[in-house]
Parts: sequence; structure tokens; C-alpha cells
Amino acid sequence: MADGSLHFEKTMSDQEALMWALEQDPVLRSTFAQLTLLDRTADLARYRERMARCTRLVPRLRQRVVDPIGGIGAPEWVDDALFDLDFHVRHVRVPAPGTLRQLLDLAALLSSDPFDRARPLWQFMVIDGLADGTGALLAKLHHTITDGEGGVRLSALFVDLERDPAPEPPVEEPPAEAPEAEEAAAGDGLGRNPVVAVADNLLGGVRGGLDFARRTLTGAGDAMTHPTTVPEKAAGALDASRSLFRQAAVTEPARSPLWAERSLRRHLEVLSMPLDDVKRVAKALGGTVNDLFVTGAVGAAGAYHRAKGAPVDELRMAMPVSTRTDRGSGGNAFAPTRLLVPTGIEDPFERFHAVREVLNVTRGERVLGITGGLAAVLGALPSPLLVRLARQQVGTVDFTTSNVRGAPFELYIGGARVLANYPLGPMAGTAFNLTTLSYKGQLDMGCLVDAAAVDDPALLRRCLVEAYDELLALAPAGAGV
Repeated sequence: MADGSLHFEKTMSDQEALMWALEQDPVLRSTFAQLTLLDRTADLARYRERMARCTRLVPRLRQRVVDPIGGIGAPEWVDDALFDLDFHVRHVRVPAPGTLRQLLDLAALLSSDPFDRARPLWQFMVIDGLADGTGALLAKLHHTITDGEGGVRLSALFVDLERDPAPEPPVEEPPAEAPEAEEAAAGDGLGRNPVVAVADNLLGGVRGGLDFARRTLTGAGDAMTHPTTVPEKAAGALDASRSLFRQAAVTEPARSPLWAERSLRRHLEVLSMPLDDVKRVAKALGGTVNDLFVTGAVGAAGAYHRAKGAPVDELRMAMPVSTRTDRGSGGNAFAPTRLLVPTGIEDPFERFHAVREVLNVTRGERVLGITGGLAAVLGALPSPLLVRLARQQVGTVDFTTSNVRGAPFELYIGGARVLANYPLGPMAGTAFNLTTLSYKGQLDMGCLVDAAAVDDPALLRRCLVEAYDELLALAPAGAGV
């Protein structure tokens, strides 16, 4: 279906390297997945053939990570001489009797398994055994490969627009790199002399820190050479400083009195709602689809606490904001943000406008443009200190939301029609991650829960359903989209 035009960098970005380093703490793992429901079981042999082609179109899928010498600098991607497609494309069966609940439990379990860091960081599992004859696919990737938007673009390589499409043209095998044994003898596993490698890594770290300093302090230098710009530059520097403080200098703990525990146990709940209804209501209220999506999550979080006898006025939510400008890039392009959201407002109309105001401030944060440089500075810290700092920072967040745009038309995988796509976003040490992915006129939501934090995930799902029902009832059915 796609031409393989996605491109990936040889070296991890500072942000990707930071995610990779933080996995020393398993709570901070950066895995994300997608559970796709199909109208029947996908043809495993046909799907395996498609994925073999996909790995030739996207060399990243045949590459593993090599850490820099001495831990200085960014990890790099090298071809895996031992690449085994059957390790990454698997067949899994839901145990009898094959209910949806069993499928969701299986997906939560498989998605939480850590990757083998000596292999390419992805696994796609064709799932059968469902009692109603339907099938599923669990696609699991490490966040250092790409983000949610990049994952959607990558998925275009292994989906079809019809059930039985014409055969794809053959793709030549990519040229192989030097054998790893020869590379190791040559230097750092990447064909470089060890001294040169260390020097390159050191210079790269210095450049990253200097670039961050230049971008955050550039107003001072400009003001010296252009005095008339002093008020404007000073205001800009002040705004950037305040933005940086709001996003990177939070020290108070998460607000929830209920969601304090953290574990590696996961529970998955899913739900869907009509996209046209969401658009209609969001437009009538003067907002966006994302405004309504986040408002529903906020309302559910507040309702959950009230149902448990522990009402809260505010919770802290994490939300990634896309910074993608190159549509052909396959890597990560997002900025993490944190914001206090009003969970004590019970009226859905008032809550929507309060949440929308908070989101508008967040979308305009000056710090969004300097997150890469900030990641470079953090990446230079000693690993134990870095992990401790990161754990303290995620401890300030109660839950996470994310919104990804998917295909507006029908898709097929291995001869099976896609019915729904439920994303499983990375937990990153929060109580739950609610991510939505649009597909063919609906918003599919996956709510991945830390079972130690949220002890009643079924109640949380009911609160989500009720919160979105309240919002969709705010606009008359005849209102335009």
C-alpha cells in the first residue's frame, strides 16, 4: 500500500536516547501497542509475507540498538545480523472460551513484556481463538522507534485497502552492513575507531547542551546588538522561563489520594464513540475533538474519585503534543507536557470550557520548542541520578491522555477487515493512559491501567462512558459537523 518513503536517523535523538536510558527503571518503560479487532482471523502466512516485505522497505525494523562506548553520547541503530522474522511475527491463541475480556487481558499481558534489547524492538502478533470467529492483531513497538503518529504512518506498509489486493511488486534486500565481528574488531561496533567514537560522542553532548543554552538565552544576545528589541526579547525570555518552570520544574506529588501505588501489573479497558457526534458537539461548544476527548477523561477521573468517597478539585495530567513538521520522518516528534485539570467541576458544559482553556495555554507553551535541548542536558546526567530525577517527575502526574489521528477509510490486514483499533499508550509511571485513535468514523479508546493504582478499572470505564455520554448530549442531534 505504501512506498516506504519513511526515513529514520542512524542515531537516536536526544529525546529517544533519554527514553532508552530511563528503562533502567522498569516502571519507566516506553513500550506502546495497538490492539486491532478483525472480522476474522488474519491469514498468518500472508501477513508474514507482508511483514517480510515491510522490513525490506523500512530497514529500522531489521536494526537493533548499540549503546555508545562509555555511555557517552547517543545510542545508534545497526543492522541485526541475526534478524529472525519469526521472532517478531507471531501466532497467539486466546484461551477457551475466547471472550473479549480474555483478549483484553492477553493484550495487556503481552504488551507489558519487556523487549529483548539485543534484537529489533518490535513484535506483531496475529491472534485467534475468539468464540465469535473474529480475530485480532497486537502490534507492539518501542517508543525509541517512533511515536503514535509515526506508528500510524508505519502501519500503512502492512495494511490493505481491500480484502484481496493485487500482489505487491518485489522489493530488493537492503545491502548488508559489515558482519558484527568485523565491526567490533574495527572499533565500537559501528565501524569507528574507539578514540574517534568517544570524541564524537563527547562533542555531540557538548553541542546539544550549547544549542539548548543558545535557544533559551538567545534573547539576551539579540538585545545587545538590537537595543530596540529589548522589551520584546525580555518578554519572550520571561515567557520561556515561566513555561519551562511549569513543565520541567514541578516538584509536588501527584494530586490523587487514591492512585498513589505503582506496579508492573496492567489491565486494559476499551470503548468507542462516533466521530461525527464528537465533531458536532465539539464544534457547537466552540472547541476541538481533542478538547472533548480530554474533557471526558477529566470528567471520568473526577467521577471515579467521587464514587470512591475521595473527591478532588484538580489532578495533574500528562499529554504529548506533536511537534512533527517532516511528514516523511519515521522517528519521534513530540513534546511531553503536564497540566492541572479541573476534576471537581460536575457540570459537563462548564468542565468543557475550563478544560479547553487549560489546553489552549498548554498548546502555546514556549517550552515545546526546546524539549530536545532539555533532553540533551538531562541525558548528560549520571544514570542513577537521571533515573531518580525522572521517577520523581513522573510521580507528579496522575494520568496520561493522548490523541492520534488514524485512517478515515476501511482497512484490511491479512485478508481480514479492521473493525476497531484500540491503542495502548505507554504508562510512564502514571495511574492510567487513555489514548484515542480515530478510524473510519469512530474514536476508539484504549485505557491501559496500572492495576495497583486503579483498583476498580471497571468503575473507571463506566465513568468514562458516562462522561462522554454527558458531553455528547450537550448539542442537539441536528447540529452540523
